[in-house]
Amino acid sequence: MMQSMDSKPKKPWQDTPDVSARIVTSIGRIASVMRSGMWEFATAEHLNPTQAEMLQLLQGRKQGVRLSWLAAQLSISAASASDSVSALVSKGLLYKARAEDDGRATALFLTPEGAAMAARIGGALGFAEQAAAALPASQQAELLTGLFKLIAQLQKTDRFPEMRACLSCRFFEPNAHPGKPAPHHCKLVDAPLSVPLLRTDCLEQEPADPVTKARNWKVFA
Repeated sequence: MMQSMDSKPKKPWQDTPDVSARIVTSIGRIASVMRSGMWEFATAEHLNPTQAEMLQLLQGRKQGVRLSWLAAQLSISAASASDSVSALVSKGLLYKARAEDDGRATALFLTPEGAAMAARIGGALGFAEQAAAALPASQQAELLTGLFKLIAQLQKTDRFPEMRACLSCRFFEPNAHPGKPAPHHCKLVDAPLSVPLLRTDCLEQEPADPVTKARNWKVFA
């Protein structure tokens, strides 16, 4: 059968989705695999994935957190967060007390049992960390840089929750050592920082003011 004169032959690969679409799809698939690992761990420990994530988020936060903060981090309603918190309290993994920064408010804290459970959660996702560790160091640095750039773009939409990242910290000084292998600087320990040393969840992080935070992330925007 002859091809219609009006039809045009397909160009090779013209149906291939945009690179940006394939990046998002790939991240989504990785997230699904990690979520499956979290499900397996949570089920074995008689938790649900939301409860397991809450324990992870509370790990190392000795000042406690507010219920509203947990809900925002997990992108769930305050009512759903409250149900999960109540379940964790009944299991002896969380407790409620007065917030250290506001005696009128209530904060959530890990019990010793909750802290031990949170520490074990990291092992449930060890397979993903091992996969990342198998990449050459240079590729790990490039991938981390790319992820910081993506997070910086997502933060412009106000849809990305707050992180205890170096770039959101008042001690972070971007490009303090231009042209050096470690171009950034941490004023807390007074030491230069290379990209591979930048943290996404630092226990010593102290939030910067909005202007400083925007300036820091702009380095990767």
